[in-house]
Amino acid sequence: MQTLKQKFIDAGQAHVFKYFDSLTDEEKSALLAQLEQVDLDELKSLNDELLFSKTESTAIDFTKLQPAEYAPLPADKISDAKWQEAKKIGEDAIKAGRLGAFVVAGGQGTRLGFNAPKGLYKVTPVKQKSLFQVFAEKILSASKKYGVSIPWLVMTSHINDAPTRAFFEENNFFGLNKNDVIFFKQGLMPAVDYNGKIIMESKSKIAMTPDGHGGCLRGMCRSGAIDELKKRGVDCISYFQVDNPLVNIIDPYFVGFHILGKSEMSSKMIAKAYALEKVGHFCTLDGKLTVVEYSDLPNEYQEMVDENGKLKFIAGSVAIHILDRNFVEKLGGGASDTKLPFHRADKKIPYIDENGNAVKPEKPNGIKFEMFVFDALPMANSPIIIEGFRGDEFSPVKNAEGLDSPLTCKNHQKMQVARWLDKVGVKVAVDENGVPTDDIEVSPLFASNEEDFANAWNALTEKPEVKNGFYL
Repeated sequence: MQTLKQKFIDAGQAHVFKYFDSLTDEEKSALLAQLEQVDLDELKSLNDELLFSKTESTAIDFTKLQPAEYAPLPADKISDAKWQEAKKIGEDAIKAGRLGAFVVAGGQGTRLGFNAPKGLYKVTPVKQKSLFQVFAEKILSASKKYGVSIPWLVMTSHINDAPTRAFFEENNFFGLNKNDVIFFKQGLMPAVDYNGKIIMESKSKIAMTPDGHGGCLRGMCRSGAIDELKKRGVDCISYFQVDNPLVNIIDPYFVGFHILGKSEMSSKMIAKAYALEKVGHFCTLDGKLTVVEYSDLPNEYQEMVDENGKLKFIAGSVAIHILDRNFVEKLGGGASDTKLPFHRADKKIPYIDENGNAVKPEKPNGIKFEMFVFDALPMANSPIIIEGFRGDEFSPVKNAEGLDSPLTCKNHQKMQVARWLDKVGVKVAVDENGVPTDDIEVSPLFASNEEDFANAWNALTEKPEVKNGFYL
Protein backbone atom coordinates (compact mmCIF):
# COMPACT_ATOMS: atom_id res chain seq x y z
CA MET A 1 0.00 0.00 0.00
CA GLN A 2 2.81 2.41 0.86
CA THR A 3 4.42 1.92 -2.56
CA LEU A 4 1.10 2.62 -4.27
CA LYS A 5 0.50 5.68 -2.09
CA GLN A 6 3.96 7.01 -2.91
CA LYS A 7 3.28 6.63 -6.62
CA PHE A 8 0.18 8.83 -6.31
CA ILE A 9 2.05 11.37 -4.16
CA ASP A 10 4.86 11.55 -6.74
CA ALA A 11 2.29 12.02 -9.51
CA GLY A 12 0.66 14.96 -7.71
CA GLN A 13 -2.46 12.92 -6.92
CA ALA A 14 -2.00 12.50 -3.13
CA HIS A 15 -5.56 13.78 -2.46
CA VAL A 16 -7.02 10.36 -3.35
CA PHE A 17 -5.79 9.18 0.07
CA LYS A 18 -7.24 12.17 1.97
CA TYR A 19 -9.95 10.15 3.77
CA PHE A 20 -8.21 6.77 3.68
CA ASP A 21 -7.62 6.43 7.42
CA SER A 22 -11.32 7.00 8.18
CA LEU A 23 -12.53 4.23 5.82
CA THR A 24 -13.65 0.74 6.79
CA ASP A 25 -11.39 -2.16 5.80
CA GLU A 26 -13.81 -3.04 2.99
CA GLU A 27 -13.80 0.54 1.66
CA LYS A 28 -10.00 0.67 1.87
CA SER A 29 -9.72 -2.54 -0.17
CA ALA A 30 -12.16 -1.23 -2.79
CA LEU A 31 -10.31 2.07 -3.17
CA LEU A 32 -6.91 0.37 -3.42
CA ALA A 33 -8.29 -2.00 -6.06
CA GLN A 34 -9.44 1.02 -8.08
CA LEU A 35 -6.12 2.83 -7.71
CA GLU A 36 -4.24 -0.28 -8.85
CA GLN A 37 -6.06 0.07 -12.20
CA VAL A 38 -4.85 3.61 -12.83
CA ASP A 39 -1.94 4.01 -15.24
CA LEU A 40 -0.45 7.21 -13.83
CA ASP A 41 2.01 7.65 -16.71
CA GLU A 42 -0.79 7.40 -19.25
CA LEU A 43 -2.92 9.82 -17.21
CA LYS A 44 -0.08 12.36 -17.07
CA SER A 45 0.43 12.20 -20.83
CA LEU A 46 -3.32 12.62 -21.42
CA ASN A 47 -3.43 15.62 -19.08
CA ASP A 48 -0.44 17.16 -20.86
CA GLU A 49 -1.85 16.52 -24.32
CA LEU A 50 -5.59 17.12 -23.89
CA LEU A 51 -5.82 19.45 -20.89
CA PHE A 52 -2.67 21.53 -20.51
CA SER A 53 -1.33 21.69 -24.07
CA LYS A 54 -1.27 25.21 -25.48
CA THR A 55 -1.01 24.02 -29.08
CA GLU A 56 -4.26 24.06 -30.97
CA SER A 57 -5.61 20.65 -31.87
CA THR A 58 -5.12 19.91 -35.53
CA ALA A 59 -8.21 21.21 -37.27
CA ILE A 60 -9.50 19.44 -40.37
CA ASP A 61 -8.66 21.19 -43.63
CA PHE A 62 -12.08 20.73 -45.20
CA THR A 63 -10.83 21.91 -48.60
CA LYS A 64 -8.81 18.66 -48.78
CA LEU A 65 -11.68 16.45 -47.67
CA GLN A 66 -13.04 14.02 -50.25
CA PRO A 67 -15.86 11.47 -50.05
CA ALA A 68 -14.55 7.95 -49.49
CA GLU A 69 -14.78 5.34 -52.22
CA TYR A 70 -16.94 2.29 -51.55
CA ALA A 71 -18.29 -0.78 -53.32
CA PRO A 72 -21.88 0.24 -54.19
CA LEU A 73 -24.75 -2.19 -53.84
CA PRO A 74 -25.55 -3.69 -57.25
CA ALA A 75 -29.13 -3.76 -58.51
CA ASP A 76 -28.97 -7.54 -58.13
CA LYS A 77 -26.26 -9.20 -56.04
CA ILE A 78 -26.99 -12.62 -57.50
CA SER A 79 -26.07 -11.60 -61.05
CA ASP A 80 -23.11 -9.42 -60.07
CA ALA A 81 -19.83 -11.32 -60.57
CA LYS A 82 -17.79 -9.31 -58.07
CA TRP A 83 -20.35 -9.65 -55.28
CA GLN A 84 -20.77 -13.37 -55.99
CA GLU A 85 -17.01 -13.86 -55.84
CA ALA A 86 -16.97 -12.08 -52.47
CA LYS A 87 -19.86 -14.22 -51.22
CA LYS A 88 -18.08 -17.47 -52.16
CA ILE A 89 -14.86 -16.41 -50.42
CA GLY A 90 -16.81 -15.19 -47.39
CA GLU A 91 -18.82 -18.41 -47.07
CA ASP A 92 -15.65 -20.51 -47.32
CA ALA A 93 -14.05 -18.42 -44.54
CA ILE A 94 -17.13 -18.76 -42.29
CA LYS A 95 -17.28 -22.53 -42.86
CA ALA A 96 -13.58 -22.72 -41.97
CA GLY A 97 -14.29 -21.10 -38.59
CA ARG A 98 -12.45 -17.87 -39.37
CA LEU A 99 -15.25 -15.49 -38.28
CA GLY A 100 -16.23 -14.37 -34.78
CA ALA A 101 -18.96 -11.93 -33.75
CA PHE A 102 -18.45 -9.02 -31.36
CA VAL A 103 -21.08 -6.75 -29.81
CA VAL A 104 -20.29 -3.59 -27.86
CA ALA A 105 -22.91 -3.81 -25.10
CA GLY A 106 -21.73 -1.69 -22.18
CA GLY A 107 -24.67 0.72 -22.17
CA GLN A 108 -27.77 0.99 -20.04
CA GLY A 109 -31.22 1.69 -21.48
CA THR A 110 -31.49 5.00 -19.61
CA ARG A 111 -32.59 7.11 -22.60
CA LEU A 112 -35.33 4.57 -23.24
CA GLY A 113 -36.57 4.83 -19.65
CA PHE A 114 -35.24 1.31 -19.10
CA ASN A 115 -33.12 0.77 -16.00
CA ALA A 116 -31.18 -2.30 -17.15
CA PRO A 117 -28.54 -3.26 -19.73
CA LYS A 118 -29.72 -2.11 -23.15
CA GLY A 119 -29.28 -5.61 -24.58
CA LEU A 120 -32.21 -6.77 -22.42
CA TYR A 121 -34.57 -4.28 -24.08
CA LYS A 122 -37.45 -5.92 -26.00
CA VAL A 123 -37.59 -4.82 -29.63
CA THR A 124 -39.44 -7.25 -31.91
CA PRO A 125 -43.05 -6.60 -33.05
CA VAL A 126 -44.73 -9.93 -32.21
CA LYS A 127 -42.63 -11.97 -29.78
CA GLN A 128 -41.07 -9.02 -27.93
CA LYS A 129 -37.61 -10.53 -28.13
CA SER A 130 -34.71 -8.72 -26.53
CA LEU A 131 -31.84 -7.30 -28.53
CA PHE A 132 -29.56 -10.02 -27.14
CA GLN A 133 -32.01 -12.74 -28.23
CA VAL A 134 -32.20 -11.33 -31.77
CA PHE A 135 -28.41 -11.32 -32.07
CA ALA A 136 -28.05 -14.77 -30.52
CA GLU A 137 -30.58 -16.22 -32.97
CA LYS A 138 -28.76 -14.65 -35.92
CA ILE A 139 -25.48 -16.20 -34.79
CA LEU A 140 -27.13 -19.56 -34.04
CA SER A 141 -28.84 -19.56 -37.44
CA ALA A 142 -25.52 -18.92 -39.21
CA SER A 143 -23.78 -21.58 -37.08
CA LYS A 144 -26.32 -24.15 -38.25
CA LYS A 145 -26.24 -22.97 -41.87
CA TYR A 146 -22.46 -23.15 -42.14
CA GLY A 147 -21.90 -26.12 -39.80
CA VAL A 148 -19.51 -24.28 -37.52
CA SER A 149 -19.31 -22.82 -34.00
CA ILE A 150 -19.16 -19.02 -34.20
CA PRO A 151 -17.73 -17.45 -31.03
CA TRP A 152 -19.49 -14.31 -29.81
CA LEU A 153 -17.62 -11.69 -27.80
CA VAL A 154 -19.88 -9.53 -25.61
CA MET A 155 -18.26 -6.42 -24.17
CA THR A 156 -20.12 -5.36 -21.04
CA SER A 157 -19.39 -2.57 -18.58
CA HIS A 158 -18.66 -2.58 -14.86
CA ILE A 159 -22.25 -1.40 -14.34
CA ASN A 160 -24.04 -4.03 -16.41
CA ASP A 161 -21.71 -7.04 -16.48
CA ALA A 162 -23.44 -9.07 -13.72
CA PRO A 163 -27.05 -8.57 -14.97
CA THR A 164 -25.97 -9.26 -18.56
CA ARG A 165 -24.35 -12.58 -17.62
CA ALA A 166 -27.35 -13.50 -15.46
CA PHE A 167 -29.73 -12.78 -18.38
CA PHE A 168 -27.82 -15.15 -20.65
CA GLU A 169 -27.77 -17.84 -17.96
CA GLU A 170 -31.52 -17.47 -17.29
CA ASN A 171 -32.23 -17.88 -21.01
CA ASN A 172 -29.83 -20.80 -21.55
CA PHE A 173 -27.75 -18.61 -23.85
CA PHE A 174 -30.67 -18.62 -26.34
CA GLY A 175 -29.58 -22.00 -27.69
CA LEU A 176 -25.92 -21.11 -28.15
CA ASN A 177 -23.17 -23.15 -26.51
CA LYS A 178 -22.27 -21.15 -23.40
CA ASN A 179 -18.57 -21.73 -24.14
CA ASP A 180 -19.00 -19.82 -27.39
CA VAL A 181 -20.19 -16.66 -25.59
CA ILE A 182 -17.19 -14.77 -24.22
CA PHE A 183 -17.87 -11.85 -21.88
CA PHE A 184 -15.38 -9.18 -20.93
CA LYS A 185 -15.71 -5.75 -19.34
CA GLN A 186 -14.98 -2.44 -20.99
CA GLY A 187 -11.99 -0.59 -19.56
CA LEU A 188 -12.30 2.38 -17.25
CA MET A 189 -10.36 5.64 -17.08
CA PRO A 190 -10.14 8.06 -14.16
CA ALA A 191 -11.97 11.34 -14.71
CA VAL A 192 -10.06 14.53 -13.88
CA ASP A 193 -10.97 18.10 -12.98
CA TYR A 194 -9.69 21.08 -14.95
CA ASN A 195 -6.47 21.04 -12.90
CA GLY A 196 -5.76 17.46 -13.96
CA LYS A 197 -6.58 16.06 -10.51
CA ILE A 198 -8.42 12.75 -10.26
CA ILE A 199 -12.00 13.43 -9.19
CA MET A 200 -13.15 11.75 -5.98
CA GLU A 201 -16.72 10.51 -6.37
CA SER A 202 -16.87 9.69 -2.68
CA LYS A 203 -14.38 9.35 0.17
CA SER A 204 -13.72 5.76 -0.87
CA LYS A 205 -14.14 5.93 -4.62
CA ILE A 206 -12.51 7.75 -7.51
CA ALA A 207 -14.63 8.75 -10.51
CA MET A 208 -14.00 6.20 -13.25
CA THR A 209 -15.69 6.39 -16.66
CA PRO A 210 -15.75 3.96 -19.62
CA ASP A 211 -12.91 4.41 -22.09
CA GLY A 212 -15.18 4.65 -25.16
CA HIS A 213 -16.07 2.06 -27.80
CA GLY A 214 -12.49 2.29 -29.07
CA GLY A 215 -11.43 0.83 -25.74
CA CYS A 216 -12.77 -2.48 -27.00
CA LEU A 217 -9.47 -3.13 -28.81
CA ARG A 218 -7.35 -3.13 -25.69
CA GLY A 219 -10.24 -4.69 -23.76
CA MET A 220 -10.14 -7.70 -26.10
CA CYS A 221 -6.39 -8.00 -25.57
CA ARG A 222 -6.26 -7.39 -21.81
CA SER A 223 -9.15 -9.77 -21.08
CA GLY A 224 -7.64 -12.66 -23.03
CA ALA A 225 -10.59 -12.71 -25.45
CA ILE A 226 -8.24 -12.17 -28.40
CA ASP A 227 -6.13 -15.16 -27.30
CA GLU A 228 -9.28 -17.28 -27.25
CA LEU A 229 -10.07 -16.23 -30.83
CA LYS A 230 -6.53 -17.03 -31.91
CA LYS A 231 -6.78 -20.47 -30.29
CA ARG A 232 -9.97 -21.12 -32.29
CA GLY A 233 -8.44 -19.96 -35.58
CA VAL A 234 -10.65 -16.85 -35.83
CA ASP A 235 -8.97 -14.04 -37.76
CA CYS A 236 -11.99 -11.89 -38.79
CA ILE A 237 -14.13 -10.17 -36.15
CA SER A 238 -17.62 -8.90 -37.04
CA TYR A 239 -18.11 -5.75 -34.91
CA PHE A 240 -21.51 -4.20 -34.18
CA GLN A 241 -23.27 -2.20 -31.49
CA VAL A 242 -26.04 -3.40 -29.21
CA ASP A 243 -28.74 -0.93 -30.26
CA ASN A 244 -29.21 -2.13 -33.88
CA PRO A 245 -31.36 -5.29 -34.23
CA LEU A 246 -31.36 -5.14 -38.05
CA VAL A 247 -27.59 -5.63 -38.28
CA ASN A 248 -26.48 -8.45 -40.59
CA ILE A 249 -23.92 -9.98 -38.23
CA ILE A 250 -22.75 -12.94 -40.31
CA ASP A 251 -22.58 -11.49 -43.82
CA PRO A 252 -20.55 -13.59 -46.30
CA TYR A 253 -20.48 -10.74 -48.85
CA PHE A 254 -18.89 -8.39 -46.30
CA VAL A 255 -16.41 -11.04 -45.11
CA GLY A 256 -15.49 -11.81 -48.70
CA PHE A 257 -14.80 -8.18 -49.62
CA HIS A 258 -12.69 -7.87 -46.46
CA ILE A 259 -10.59 -10.91 -47.37
CA LEU A 260 -10.35 -10.08 -51.08
CA GLY A 261 -9.11 -6.59 -50.23
CA LYS A 262 -6.52 -7.92 -47.75
CA SER A 263 -8.02 -5.36 -45.39
CA GLU A 264 -7.12 -4.85 -41.73
CA MET A 265 -10.43 -3.08 -41.08
CA SER A 266 -13.52 -2.98 -43.28
CA SER A 267 -16.70 -0.97 -42.80
CA LYS A 268 -20.26 -0.84 -44.06
CA MET A 269 -21.69 2.44 -45.18
CA ILE A 270 -25.38 3.24 -45.31
CA ALA A 271 -26.44 6.01 -47.68
CA LYS A 272 -27.60 8.96 -45.56
CA ALA A 273 -31.39 9.30 -45.46
CA TYR A 274 -31.10 13.11 -45.62
CA ALA A 275 -28.31 15.68 -45.67
CA LEU A 276 -28.09 16.44 -41.95
CA GLU A 277 -28.67 12.92 -40.63
CA LYS A 278 -26.70 12.49 -37.40
CA VAL A 279 -24.20 9.88 -38.54
CA GLY A 280 -20.47 10.01 -39.16
CA HIS A 281 -19.18 10.45 -42.71
CA PHE A 282 -16.66 8.20 -44.43
CA CYS A 283 -14.13 10.52 -46.06
CA THR A 284 -10.55 10.55 -47.30
CA LEU A 285 -8.09 13.14 -46.03
CA ASP A 286 -4.51 13.26 -47.26
CA GLY A 287 -4.96 9.82 -48.79
CA LYS A 288 -6.22 8.23 -45.55
CA LEU A 289 -9.69 6.86 -44.92
CA THR A 290 -11.29 8.58 -41.95
CA VAL A 291 -14.66 9.17 -40.29
CA VAL A 292 -15.73 12.77 -39.72
CA GLU A 293 -18.51 13.11 -37.17
CA TYR A 294 -21.62 15.07 -38.14
CA SER A 295 -20.85 17.49 -35.31
CA ASP A 296 -17.46 18.26 -36.88
CA LEU A 297 -18.52 18.53 -40.53
CA PRO A 298 -19.97 21.95 -41.45
CA ASN A 299 -23.54 21.84 -42.75
CA GLU A 300 -22.45 23.20 -46.12
CA TYR A 301 -20.36 20.04 -46.64
CA GLN A 302 -23.09 17.73 -45.37
CA GLU A 303 -25.49 19.34 -47.85
CA MET A 304 -23.07 19.41 -50.80
CA VAL A 305 -24.27 17.60 -53.94
CA ASP A 306 -22.40 16.18 -56.93
CA GLU A 307 -23.06 16.75 -60.64
CA ASN A 308 -25.97 14.26 -60.49
CA GLY A 309 -27.65 16.09 -57.62
CA LYS A 310 -26.73 13.28 -55.19
CA LEU A 311 -25.26 14.06 -51.77
CA LYS A 312 -21.49 14.24 -52.16
CA PHE A 313 -20.72 13.04 -48.63
CA ILE A 314 -23.38 10.34 -48.66
CA ALA A 315 -21.50 7.46 -47.03
CA GLY A 316 -22.84 7.24 -43.47
CA SER A 317 -20.87 5.41 -40.79
CA VAL A 318 -23.15 3.20 -38.67
CA ALA A 319 -20.63 1.24 -36.55
CA ILE A 320 -20.59 -1.97 -38.58
CA HIS A 321 -17.04 -3.20 -39.15
CA ILE A 322 -14.87 -6.26 -39.69
CA LEU A 323 -11.60 -6.17 -37.78
CA ASP A 324 -8.56 -8.28 -38.56
CA ARG A 325 -7.46 -10.09 -35.39
CA ASN A 326 -3.77 -9.25 -35.88
CA PHE A 327 -4.73 -5.58 -36.33
CA VAL A 328 -6.62 -5.62 -33.02
CA GLU A 329 -3.55 -7.12 -31.32
CA LYS A 330 -1.32 -4.45 -32.85
CA LEU A 331 -3.52 -1.55 -31.69
CA GLY A 332 -4.75 -2.99 -28.39
CA GLY A 333 -1.99 -5.29 -27.22
CA GLY A 334 0.48 -2.69 -25.96
CA ALA A 335 3.45 -4.27 -27.76
CA SER A 336 3.45 -1.66 -30.54
CA ASP A 337 3.61 2.14 -30.49
CA THR A 338 0.55 2.20 -32.73
CA LYS A 339 -2.56 2.78 -30.63
CA LEU A 340 -5.83 4.64 -30.77
CA PRO A 341 -5.77 8.26 -29.66
CA PHE A 342 -7.81 9.43 -26.69
CA HIS A 343 -10.29 12.30 -26.95
CA ARG A 344 -11.48 14.55 -24.15
CA ALA A 345 -15.11 14.94 -23.31
CA ASP A 346 -16.20 17.65 -20.87
CA LYS A 347 -18.83 16.16 -18.57
CA LYS A 348 -20.83 16.72 -15.39
CA ILE A 349 -19.12 14.36 -12.98
CA PRO A 350 -20.44 13.85 -9.40
CA TYR A 351 -17.76 14.61 -6.82
CA ILE A 352 -17.13 15.42 -3.16
CA ASP A 353 -16.23 18.95 -2.12
CA GLU A 354 -13.48 20.06 0.27
CA ASN A 355 -15.60 18.98 3.24
CA GLY A 356 -16.37 15.55 1.83
CA ASN A 357 -19.96 16.42 0.86
CA ALA A 358 -21.42 14.81 -2.28
CA VAL A 359 -22.11 17.29 -5.11
CA LYS A 360 -24.01 16.76 -8.37
CA PRO A 361 -22.77 19.51 -10.70
CA GLU A 362 -25.17 21.40 -12.96
CA LYS A 363 -22.55 22.10 -15.61
CA PRO A 364 -19.40 20.28 -16.83
CA ASN A 365 -16.78 20.20 -14.11
CA GLY A 366 -14.33 17.67 -15.45
CA ILE A 367 -13.00 15.58 -18.27
CA LYS A 368 -13.39 11.98 -19.21
CA PHE A 369 -11.02 10.33 -21.68
CA GLU A 370 -12.38 8.05 -24.39
CA MET A 371 -11.36 6.31 -27.62
CA PHE A 372 -13.38 5.82 -30.81
CA VAL A 373 -13.12 2.59 -32.78
CA PHE A 374 -13.35 4.37 -36.13
CA ASP A 375 -10.07 6.15 -35.35
CA ALA A 376 -8.48 2.81 -36.31
CA LEU A 377 -9.45 3.27 -39.97
CA PRO A 378 -6.60 5.66 -40.94
CA MET A 379 -4.16 3.21 -39.31
CA ALA A 380 -5.45 0.17 -41.20
CA ASN A 381 -3.85 -1.26 -44.31
CA SER A 382 -6.19 -1.46 -47.31
CA PRO A 383 -9.42 -0.46 -45.51
CA ILE A 384 -12.50 -1.47 -47.49
CA ILE A 385 -16.01 0.04 -47.45
CA ILE A 386 -19.04 -1.66 -48.94
CA GLU A 387 -22.58 -0.33 -49.14
CA GLY A 388 -25.35 -1.88 -47.09
CA PHE A 389 -29.10 -1.48 -47.62
CA ARG A 390 -30.58 0.50 -44.73
CA GLY A 391 -33.79 -1.54 -44.61
CA ASP A 392 -31.80 -4.74 -44.01
CA GLU A 393 -28.95 -3.33 -41.95
CA PHE A 394 -29.72 -0.33 -39.78
CA SER A 395 -32.50 0.74 -37.44
CA PRO A 396 -31.06 1.60 -34.03
CA VAL A 397 -33.04 1.98 -30.82
CA LYS A 398 -31.64 5.11 -29.19
CA ASN A 399 -34.49 7.41 -28.16
CA ALA A 400 -37.73 6.79 -26.30
CA GLU A 401 -39.74 8.59 -29.01
CA GLY A 402 -39.30 10.06 -32.49
CA LEU A 403 -36.34 9.11 -34.67
CA ASP A 404 -34.45 5.91 -33.85
CA SER A 405 -37.06 4.86 -31.30
CA PRO A 406 -38.61 1.48 -30.43
CA LEU A 407 -41.57 2.37 -32.68
CA THR A 408 -39.49 3.25 -35.74
CA CYS A 409 -37.38 0.13 -35.21
CA LYS A 410 -40.43 -2.16 -35.01
CA ASN A 411 -41.85 -0.53 -38.13
CA HIS A 412 -38.58 -1.14 -40.00
CA GLN A 413 -38.54 -4.79 -38.89
CA LYS A 414 -42.11 -5.20 -40.20
CA MET A 415 -41.21 -3.46 -43.48
CA GLN A 416 -38.27 -5.84 -43.94
CA VAL A 417 -40.55 -8.88 -43.54
CA ALA A 418 -43.06 -7.33 -45.97
CA ARG A 419 -40.31 -6.87 -48.59
CA TRP A 420 -39.21 -10.47 -48.19
CA LEU A 421 -42.80 -11.69 -48.52
CA ASP A 422 -43.33 -9.52 -51.58
CA LYS A 423 -40.31 -11.20 -53.25
CA VAL A 424 -42.06 -14.58 -52.89
CA GLY A 425 -45.34 -13.22 -54.21
CA VAL A 426 -47.17 -12.45 -50.96
CA LYS A 427 -48.62 -8.94 -50.67
CA VAL A 428 -48.93 -7.33 -47.24
CA ALA A 429 -51.33 -4.45 -46.46
CA VAL A 430 -49.43 -1.27 -45.59
CA ASP A 431 -50.31 2.25 -44.45
CA GLU A 432 -49.49 5.52 -46.27
CA ASN A 433 -45.88 5.31 -45.03
CA GLY A 434 -45.36 1.76 -46.27
CA VAL A 435 -45.56 0.25 -42.79
CA PRO A 436 -47.51 -3.04 -42.57
CA THR A 437 -50.79 -2.53 -40.75
CA ASP A 438 -50.42 -5.91 -39.01
CA ASP A 439 -47.67 -6.94 -36.61
CA ILE A 440 -45.53 -9.51 -38.43
CA GLU A 441 -42.17 -11.07 -37.49
CA VAL A 442 -39.69 -13.60 -38.82
CA SER A 443 -37.23 -15.30 -36.50
CA PRO A 444 -33.60 -15.34 -37.63
CA LEU A 445 -33.83 -19.10 -36.98
CA PHE A 446 -36.21 -19.26 -39.98
CA ALA A 447 -34.21 -16.82 -42.10
CA SER A 448 -31.98 -13.81 -41.44
CA ASN A 449 -31.71 -12.43 -44.98
CA GLU A 450 -33.81 -12.16 -48.13
CA GLU A 451 -32.11 -15.00 -50.03
CA ASP A 452 -32.49 -17.47 -47.16
CA PHE A 453 -36.09 -16.38 -46.60
CA ALA A 454 -37.06 -17.15 -50.20
CA ASN A 455 -35.48 -20.61 -49.96
CA ALA A 456 -37.07 -21.37 -46.59
CA TRP A 457 -40.50 -20.07 -47.65
CA ASN A 458 -40.50 -22.06 -50.90
CA ALA A 459 -39.57 -25.19 -48.95
CA LEU A 460 -42.72 -24.92 -46.78
CA THR A 461 -45.32 -27.50 -47.83
CA GLU A 462 -48.06 -25.37 -46.27
CA LYS A 463 -47.73 -21.60 -46.42
CA PRO A 464 -49.15 -19.83 -43.33
CA GLU A 465 -51.64 -17.00 -43.70
CA VAL A 466 -50.09 -13.59 -43.21
CA LYS A 467 -52.21 -11.73 -40.65
CA ASN A 468 -51.79 -9.85 -37.38
CA GLY A 469 -49.46 -11.83 -35.12
CA PHE A 470 -47.84 -13.67 -38.06
CA TYR A 471 -44.60 -15.28 -36.90
CA LEU A 472 -42.20 -17.68 -38.54
